[in-house]
Amino acid sequence: MTDKTMTADEAVSRLSDGMTLGIGGWGSRRKPMALVRALLRTGITDLTLVSCGGPDVGMLAAAGRVRRLVAPFVTLDSIPLEPHYRAAREQGTLELTEVDEAMFLWGLRAAANRLPFLPVRAGLGSDVMRVNPALRTVTSPYEDGETFVAMPALRLDAALVHVNRADRRGNGQYLGPDPYFDDLFCEAADTAYVSCERIVGTAELTKEAAPQTLLIGRHTVTGVIEAPGGAHFTSCAPDYGRDEAVQRQYATTPWPEFAERYLGDGRTGGRHDRHPRGTTATRAGDGRTA
Repeated sequence: MTDKTMTADEAVSRLSDGMTLGIGGWGSRRKPMALVRALLRTGITDLTLVSCGGPDVGMLAAAGRVRRLVAPFVTLDSIPLEPHYRAAREQGTLELTEVDEAMFLWGLRAAANRLPFLPVRAGLGSDVMRVNPALRTVTSPYEDGETFVAMPALRLDAALVHVNRADRRGNGQYLGPDPYFDDLFCEAADTAYVSCERIVGTAELTKEAAPQTLLIGRHTVTGVIEAPGGAHFTSCAPDYGRDEAVQRQYATTPWPEFAERYLGDGRTGGRHDRHPRGTTATRAGDGRTA
């Protein structure tokens, strides 16, 4: 079986200008921040991002890398408004396709199944149709004759996600309370790069948790990156919670100043990944360096 391990720098070196990039996680929860940092250290730009947005969107927008965003929301969770994303929108530096969360889910499912669209009730009777005039409706061919939104597939050139555990073949496991849409991001993408807190042997994946936690199948994964603390400063339950101090720092610091500290010395994920205040990420509860 293929060993798909690589570094974060190697993963982002396979990306290019103008791509449509899906980023997993949800708000400020289990975002693939080691991969986002690696991406920010490149010159890649003109991206279309597809994301349940958090600081991934805010950072890439602040750095001027985003041409268009497709999202149901952008938030830092404990800080409701993502300030760097908000500034980009107010300055008009990126296009926004804002859709209902259910529409977003159905768009990923359509892409995962290589369908051009899927019908969904969400969006009807709301301003979603007004602010997205390119959206179309379809009528059921059966007796009910119901009208649905025809949510177009959200096809991705590449996906970046972060999970708790993975093996070298690309099987990915979440151990927290919510899988989010990470499996669909991988299935909807031509290539997918999965960072994880720890790479373990395949047999170890089902010793720690039930088989249902094996969210991501190896057939959808291009590369696996071991990045302890790789979601910092977002949460990665149960391994660690959100670093609220760093998140507040991010939300209140001009982007160039924060970026200089956050991007560190150029090293990507792993035990020496630098964070603001000159510290390293630590695992919640036991104080060990991540």
